[in-house]
Amino acid sequence: MTETAKSAIIDSDFFQSQYWQAATGLPDHIYAGQTLAIVEKIQNSSQASVVQDFGQQNLGLHVGDVAEAVQHRRIALLKHLQPFGAKRLQWLNQTHSTTAYIVDDRPVLTLLDGDGLVTQSKGVALMMMTADCLPIVVSNAQGTEIACLHAGWRGLANGIIESTLGKMQTQPAYAWIGAAISQPNFEVGAEVKAAFVDQNSDFEADFLARENGKYLADLYGIARKKLKALGIGSVTGGDRCSYAEDQYFYSYRRHAQTGRMATFIFISAKDDKLV
Repeated sequence: MTETAKSAIIDSDFFQSQYWQAATGLPDHIYAGQTLAIVEKIQNSSQASVVQDFGQQNLGLHVGDVAEAVQHRRIALLKHLQPFGAKRLQWLNQTHSTTAYIVDDRPVLTLLDGDGLVTQSKGVALMMMTADCLPIVVSNAQGTEIACLHAGWRGLANGIIESTLGKMQTQPAYAWIGAAISQPNFEVGAEVKAAFVDQNSDFEADFLARENGKYLADLYGIARKKLKALGIGSVTGGDRCSYAEDQYFYSYRRHAQTGRMATFIFISAKDDKLV
């Protein structure tokens, strides 16, 4: 079997994995996706159940789950990603901030506080945990620089997208948005709307008024506008709902005590010929 054929089989395995939904619209040697809340082994729909508490695939250490079990899952995830060229996972202590970091292939011994990561190093998987907030991955056109960020409504309003992409040394070209809470399920107050519309009146269209004086906010729509304003020509994803799709995703708004999915992106290190 040729190396090209072997690579095609590996890529097929990635996009058909039961452990994550794979990102689309990125360069060939960039692997990205979002872990699922459970590994489905359901024979028929009558056996499906709501994912409560931490489920089978929680990757968050801060939610009250057994730390040893979470670490075991993180190690297992790395093992699943290694055949595709991942060498290590880079996590953050996420704080709903606008803080982003550039990292390389040297292990970071201290857990950093922030919500954005950028790298040009092969094999370094940038990790972001979510359970309703937006997870966004980004690549330049050549696939030589990537970014990963976590954006709740505060981070989105305060500029986490701009801050993270501002750390990139090349022009970002592609973005993929993982599952977050969708507009029909995200009710917010007037202060949330004002946080965006006061910046740019174009965001008015991303808020639908309700009779109770609240609004339904479209985080996906806001993120797309921001990404395109920064020169990203292709934005894919943003078509799932963490709140509504309870068999696949954790949702803090659905269950306050719940686990976290992890969205990841890395430049494959399985082919040293990549430039």
